Amino acid sequence: EVQLVESGGGLVQPGGSLRLSCAASGFTFSAYAMKWVRQAPGKGLEWVSTIYATGSSTMYADSVKGRFTISRDNAKSTLYLQMNSLKTGDTAVYYCVRIQGGSRGQGTQVTVSS
Repeated sequence: EVQLVESGGGLVQPGGSLRLSCAASGFTFSAYAMKWVRQAPGKGLEWVSTIYATGSSTMYADSVKGRFTISRDNAKSTLYLQMNSLKTGDTAVYYCVRIQGGSRGQGTQVTVSS
């Protein structure tokens, strides 16, 4: 059974940083591309970033480019999202998603507010 468990969310002031983690189990993590998506209150899912299985290539939405960094540790079956220079518009529930099959975790809340 595919399991994805996000953590690391919280309340942070504008300009602050957070690091999200996603612990994967139930599949060969190193074989799959992964992505982060988010859902702001009252809005649909928004793609944030993608990383290839080996970590050799990454992609970012224009809204987070230069501020967020996606990475992975295949030895630990863990996906990360380093978020810097956070803005109020980044407030959302963040989900990690296995691209093939679409499995996702329960999400972690990120709130950016002064």
